[in-house]
Amino acid sequence: MLDLHSGTPVYRQIMDQVRGAVASGALTSGDQLPTVRQLAVDLEINPNTVVRAYRELELGGMLETQQGTGTFISAQKVKRADAQRERQLSQIVGDCVSRAGAAGFTVEELIEELRGLASEPARRR
Repeated sequence: MLDLHSGTPVYRQIMDQVRGAVASGALTSGDQLPTVRQLAVDLEINPNTVVRAYRELELGGMLETQQGTGTFISAQKVKRADAQRERQLSQIVGDCVSRAGAAGFTVEELIEELRGLASEPARRR
């Protein structure tokens, strides 16, 4: 789900959703992504936005585009520098805390919910 009012560019949100799906196991190596045109229609956004997200993910090694067949999750493991990973996690946590606070939740409630998610069996995530 895209949030057009978050301040985060739409192409970055698409990239984050693909990365999140890979990290959670919802997408695995070899899985095909929707075509640029189909995703743009589904999300009601400009196809160039999808092209930019896919291109950046491909440059980062997460996606592979095969001419005539589509865009797929890459078989290679994407490794980010530790500093980049920490910065990205810090941003995610900050965004999450901000959104939870705006919705009236405390940090303690957020932590409790995260612990509950972490203890769920992997098949339910």
